[in-house]
Amino acid sequence: MKNSVNVIAAYTRTVMKAWFQYRVDAVLRSLAVFLRESTGVIVIYFALLKFNVLHGWNMQEMLFMFSLVFLTYGIMILFFTGLRDFGWMIRTGGFDRFLLRPRGVLFQLIFVNADWFAAIGHGGLGMVLFLVSAGRVGIQWNLITVLYYVLAVAGGVLIQGAIFLFFATLNIYLLETGSLKEVFYWNARKFAGYPISIFHKAVQACLIYVVPFAFVNYFPAQFLLRKPDMQQFPEVFLYITPVVGVGMYLLAYLFWRYSLRHYKSSGN
Repeated sequence: MKNSVNVIAAYTRTVMKAWFQYRVDAVLRSLAVFLRESTGVIVIYFALLKFNVLHGWNMQEMLFMFSLVFLTYGIMILFFTGLRDFGWMIRTGGFDRFLLRPRGVLFQLIFVNADWFAAIGHGGLGMVLFLVSAGRVGIQWNLITVLYYVLAVAGGVLIQGAIFLFFATLNIYLLETGSLKEVFYWNARKFAGYPISIFHKAVQACLIYVVPFAFVNYFPAQFLLRKPDMQQFPEVFLYITPVVGVGMYLLAYLFWRYSLRHYKSSGN
């Protein structure tokens, strides 16, 4: 255990030095990510200035829900950058070197790299939105709500990490899954910024049962805010984000372990 912690620390130091060797460039790139992701939030902000509420959700409540999307992604990408870029490793044959090292393959992929620019940009935006909105939406912050929030964030990180692990595993069979990830992750993530109650039943089903982004932000926000549109969904959904996260990640991990047995190098 101690040796693993030392290896993780060594990986982290090396990765941080690599990403931040040009400090001005690092600051500007992180700021660029922050500003790029802010545009969607700004659009919602000005739209709500015109309409005031969206299906019962006011501006501050929408910003609070957005904060969960960005904060969980910012944390997640620190650990799962290697899975995001796994298709490139497969196609170039770079994955083969991980198989030769005396460490678990997934352990290496998780800790060998981290997109600090995306983590700071997304996570920073999530923190800003949280600080702006959390005190204005009527949440009574106490031990229970703080603990729930921490567990919900952890569950949201695991849900997205499981999705990344699943698509990374598909690369073993298909080599290229960029289009699938675009449809089932990035496009679904765009829907996740809004209350899912505004969407058609088919979209709701997708965001709950197929790509469960609703458990990343909508249901955790509902637990804390108790908006009326929650009545159309089972109450148990308010409490199971951590369970969904752990369950999804375990299933994705089992799929990963099984698929590694069938890996064949793509050559050079």
